[in-house]
Amino acid sequence: MLYDLHCHSTCSDGSLEPEQLVQRATDAGVEMLAITDHDTTAAFGRLPPCTNSSIQVIPAIEFSTTWRKIGVHIVGLNIDPDSDAMRAGCHYQQQARKQRAEQIAEKLHHLGLPDTLEGAKAQAGSDIVGRPHFAQHLIEIGAVSNMRQAFKKYLGSGKPGDVKQLWATLPQIIQWIRDAGGTAVLAHPDKYNLTRTKLLALADDFMAVGGQGMEVVSGRQPPPLTRDLAKICEQKALLASCGSDFHQPGQPWAELGQFPGLPDICRPVWDHW
Repeated sequence: MLYDLHCHSTCSDGSLEPEQLVQRATDAGVEMLAITDHDTTAAFGRLPPCTNSSIQVIPAIEFSTTWRKIGVHIVGLNIDPDSDAMRAGCHYQQQARKQRAEQIAEKLHHLGLPDTLEGAKAQAGSDIVGRPHFAQHLIEIGAVSNMRQAFKKYLGSGKPGDVKQLWATLPQIIQWIRDAGGTAVLAHPDKYNLTRTKLLALADDFMAVGGQGMEVVSGRQPPPLTRDLAKICEQKALLASCGSDFHQPGQPWAELGQFPGLPDICRPVWDHW
């Protein structure tokens, strides 16, 4: 089977509606798909009853937290989205996102960019406001020319509009996932710019509070990286996951289902279900 266990819809920062996302994954040959929107499971309430037997969609989520003051992401796979634990987790994180959006808008106002919260909300529609929505608004009003410039000038780490987030702790997030019947997976470990020594320390701390797996493949990546992450999983007895981290069409490095399979030494996360 072709598994893609990390992607995003319009319910967070993706560009496709949940039904469009499932159709695109089906067209790509994906047979099991996890929609992992940031801090919300709303996508699963928007999907019609499944009539397509060629793909299985499993409930999932991606939570943000910090480790040693470094932002990291934890994916919860095969969760019960209607569980008390998941409802509590989503509410907590969404309130944190709301407060962050208000603080970002205030900072941008002081930089001579008024009404950015309203603009970001218009970009987000009914979904949670995030930095990409602020970036889209800044593009629309001509403050920047593209998404990259928006983050480089205003919204990226250390920039004038940067607001640190008071996310739930790593142990709390893993507890929510496991109480919801899910599997806690460390997302895209190569994206945190950690030394290998620090990555191993992160893996140890993650496992110490109940973390169970790690993404060995996140979109198209260098084969040596895949082999090294697989080796870490083997050494730590972590389950291995894989996904595209798809957000929008036109990004071939993160296209649905278009990434190499897990190395043979890995124990796939789906063997745990």
